[in-house]
Amino acid sequence: MADDQHHVAVDHGVEIPAPADGEVWAVGAVILNQDGKAFAQKRSPDRRLFPDCWDIVGGHVEPGESLMDTLAREVEEETGWRLRRVRRLLGIATWTGDDGDGTRREADYLVEVDGDLDHPALEWSKHTAYGWFGPEDLSRLKENRAPGEYLIHDLIAKAHT
Repeated sequence: MADDQHHVAVDHGVEIPAPADGEVWAVGAVILNQDGKAFAQKRSPDRRLFPDCWDIVGGHVEPGESLMDTLAREVEEETGWRLRRVRRLLGIATWTGDDGDGTRREADYLVEVDGDLDHPALEWSKHTAYGWFGPEDLSRLKENRAPGEYLIHDLIAKAHT
């Protein structure tokens, strides 16, 4: 996937952290469609982390991968679309999952993709549904989440500003 890197446009001023040794990083992509709605997919109920919750596209940075390589790989693996442009950094969060992998840092980006946005190629073993969320739909992103676990809701809300 690294050879695809030069096809991705990164807007001026977008911060791309370089993970330090020993740091565990993840990336997330808020993908907007032509109507300005954001893509989210529902994690299957048997997932260890955040079961049956809405999530954005993303995943863990593998050893030797840059954040942009991971972003491009995850977009393609989880949707079949191709990352075209990184518009802005929405935020960097630090969180700890209940999977024993310790603290992670997550950089979340507002991105544009190429592909058939009406027909994402979901990983159905990991996700059970998908949807497009505008400002009026944001409360649905809080389903099965405790207060304080509204990262996805807050990221998508921020993407609409």
